[in-house]
Amino acid sequence: MEFANSGYLLLLLLLIPYLLWYFFRGKGKEPTMRMSDTFAYQHAPKSWKVKLIHLPMALRCIVYALVVIVLARPQTYNAWDNKDTEGIDIMLTMDISASMLTEDVFPNRMEVAKEVASEFISSRPNDNIGLTIFAGEAFTQCPMTLDHAALLNLLHNVRTDLVTNGLMQDGTAIGLGLANSVSRLKDSKAKSKVVILLTDGSNNVGSISPMTAATIAKKFGIRVYTIGLGRETGDDIGAIDYKTLQDIAVLTNGEFYRAQSQAELSKIYQDIDKLEKTKMNIKSYDHLHDAYIPFAWLALLLLCFELILRWTVFRRLP
Repeated sequence: MEFANSGYLLLLLLLIPYLLWYFFRGKGKEPTMRMSDTFAYQHAPKSWKVKLIHLPMALRCIVYALVVIVLARPQTYNAWDNKDTEGIDIMLTMDISASMLTEDVFPNRMEVAKEVASEFISSRPNDNIGLTIFAGEAFTQCPMTLDHAALLNLLHNVRTDLVTNGLMQDGTAIGLGLANSVSRLKDSKAKSKVVILLTDGSNNVGSISPMTAATIAKKFGIRVYTIGLGRETGDDIGAIDYKTLQDIAVLTNGEFYRAQSQAELSKIYQDIDKLEKTKMNIKSYDHLHDAYIPFAWLALLLLCFELILRWTVFRRLP
């Protein structure tokens, strides 16, 4: 048990002067009666009132101590919980170029990618997960975190019009996006480090080629799962570079997937969820609980009991 306001416990020291005052206040001032012989009273039985004469005072002290404990706010924790679980470090790398607004999947590629990624994040509560977004340039939308509520909020706030409104350079810099995610994972101490790269195009801008970024990922033991999202239209402009995505996956011991619908993309994330699991031991503390209520009730009951005794059994006449 711990106390949120432990300073209040010092008030218990006030009981010492109170007890001294109680026992010495009337010493030498009690009314007396002179008698020639007290032999007849030496073996007289004492009534229970005499034996319990200090009970009200004891109850007052206990009530005071309980009130001080309530003010100090006792709090309890459940015991440390050691459990075996499965978790890894993951960076989601998402293409947000203008082509992701294509509506060949409903409502468009971007919204489908965000929705399926949200489901994946929610299914991995013990993973450190971060988010990189890229178009003609790349940046980290959210560093790796266990605060998945914050991550989901940042994912949902990814704007699909960053490129169309000129706030971000258009293009598909797969190499930059992958390199950004690798930079977030390279110093990780996790046994398993993963990048899930989703794009609907081919690398056409950026100072780092996809294979260079993949080579760096391999050096740091990072597996890359690549996903090509979108239906094939036969148009070479903006077509998905399946070969490069497959080469990245092969080089880093990952997997390459093609998704032409939301159902297929969900299945891919489910497959990755099954593949990437590492056993780990997590030591966690349960939530904090206030424990002052029992002390408050006990103080109230004892106070009522003390008042009843004082006004009835131990009532003093003026």
